Amino acid sequence: MRRSERPKAPPWGADDRSSRRVRRRERLTVVANEAIGPYALVRVERGSLGRGIPGQFFMLEAPGRPLPRPMSLCQAPPGELAFLLEAVGPGTRALAATEPGDELNVYGPLGNGYRLEVERPLLVGGGIGVAPFPYLSERLGAPPALLGFRSAWHAEAAALVPNAEVVIEPTLVTEPLVDLVTDSYKVMACGPEPMLEAVRAIAPDAQLAWEAPMACGYGACYGCSVEIDSVLQRLCVAGPVLEAA
Repeated sequence: MRRSERPKAPPWGADDRSSRRVRRRERLTVVANEAIGPYALVRVERGSLGRGIPGQFFMLEAPGRPLPRPMSLCQAPPGELAFLLEAVGPGTRALAATEPGDELNVYGPLGNGYRLEVERPLLVGGGIGVAPFPYLSERLGAPPALLGFRSAWHAEAAALVPNAEVVIEPTLVTEPLVDLVTDSYKVMACGPEPMLEAVRAIAPDAQLAWEAPMACGYGACYGCSVEIDSVLQRLCVAGPVLEAA
């Protein structure tokens, strides 16, 4: 995907979905921050926010940071929302350093999630792309999952996803995927862009959760504009989950 000239914004409602009608912003209290391998599972009280559809995201504003960060919902236990994140920049490091009692501004759910009407789903993830799968697996009744990680330490996150087969580099997650796709599984994937492009080539009917820098999360800033089928679209509105085809 490449960036190009920004188009005129479509009228609101043209690409809105019903999930957007329940979005709202609240200041929520952190109830726990658990280390899962190199990742942090940050749990906040739910307040009156909805869980949304797996694959949708929330904007989390860390203490002392001017811009929020988009995070997929990882788990939704009663009264809580949980987000799995990797500390790779100032924003995510600030979120990963939160402690119980800290407060976060949370906005969501946003974007479009996975289409759940799938007969034989197969979850395929790479690295922190595992983040939306615990909630997705819950909604789908714990289907098989194929997860790839850089190391055994990173692979500790696979414990969050039931029925998961794990591969660790140098084996790529797409290597065993070839045989599984021929068994009529329908792929629902999330991970780095090179992995998603490889999944797209193997499973043209897959659902792929893409990533892009986001500053607002609802289409106002155009910071997440990407080219989709030769048309520039805002990923936070058109996605983040898109059909591979």
